[in-house]
Amino acid sequence: MSRATARNGAAPRRPGDEDDICPVCKSSRYLNPSMRFLVNPECYHKMCESCVDRIFSHGPAPCPVAGCARTLRKARFRRQTFEDLHIEREVDIRRRVAGVFNRREEEFESLRHWNNYLEEVENLTWNLLQGVDVKETEKKLDAYQRQNEQEIKQNAALESQENANTEAEFAAQREQARLRREAARNEELDERRDKEEGRREIVEMMAKSEGDADAIARETQKVVLKKSTARRTAAEKSRQQAAANVDNGAAAPLFSIQGLKRVIQAAPEKEYDPFGGYVIKPEYYHLRDHYEHPWLDNARSDAQITAGGYDVREYCARAMMEAFAGLGVFVEDEIGARETGAEKGIGTASAAAAGGGGGEGVEGDVL
Repeated sequence: MSRATARNGAAPRRPGDEDDICPVCKSSRYLNPSMRFLVNPECYHKMCESCVDRIFSHGPAPCPVAGCARTLRKARFRRQTFEDLHIEREVDIRRRVAGVFNRREEEFESLRHWNNYLEEVENLTWNLLQGVDVKETEKKLDAYQRQNEQEIKQNAALESQENANTEAEFAAQREQARLRREAARNEELDERRDKEEGRREIVEMMAKSEGDADAIARETQKVVLKKSTARRTAAEKSRQQAAANVDNGAAAPLFSIQGLKRVIQAAPEKEYDPFGGYVIKPEYYHLRDHYEHPWLDNARSDAQITAGGYDVREYCARAMMEAFAGLGVFVEDEIGARETGAEKGIGTASAAAAGGGGGEGVEGDVL
């Protein structure tokens, strides 16, 4: 196959070569390397820039590609971003739908409502991508845009503000990284300069003095080490100060979190009450903490009584409760209420006779 192609004098076609040929004028990028291709989001047919200028400079015109009769305008032609035109079209559609349906999660009452909203938006996007009920989908899109124009503008402004904050944060991080690199480079240059100065000082001191050369070298090295330590300490303090400024909010305008829901603090748990809040409070007496009585005084101090955990206050509480237990209880009223209930409960003459009422039973009554 390659020999036959060589004999014919034509180079073999590579995959993608047909994309470098304008479908209108049949010009090839092989013959014109500077040729640029443009696409129109109306139909996504690619053509060279010369054909766009020649056909659409005088106003809107139908697409020159065979089989396409859509009216195109020169202002909407642009450079192709993705190599695959299908991806180019999908990205444009999703960007357009997201610009209209730009609701935020915190606007919904629950996660289920938010997920239902996302599903509805994806269904509309899928219909536009696949060409299913395009007219009906476009009507829904336009109607929603008209009804929620103010909310769409507000959410778009919030999104642009968040993007600006994120970009400012990235710029601040890049600036801080640049400053750190510059500081490290300056520190390395200072160390080299100190070493050179130390060597120079050693040579000068050896030339001027008649002392031991090793001692002179050691003293000079100590001086250089002190300078290096002081410089590193100062640099570390400056870095800590910069970090403290960031923590104290010096970089607050560069970063902000939007859309966080308000966190409601949970109420502290109450102490466990086995009675469920029911308080047994005496009504006719007040229990004191201390009662004067010889026996009680002896019980409080006798180790044989208190060794087992006996508490005199429990005895006093029980004695007072038994003493006042009968107050407020009227026996006659209870007996009268009991008799009244018994009379209302008798249903037949036989039951009255059996209960001692003295009534005559009905003949043939079966109990």
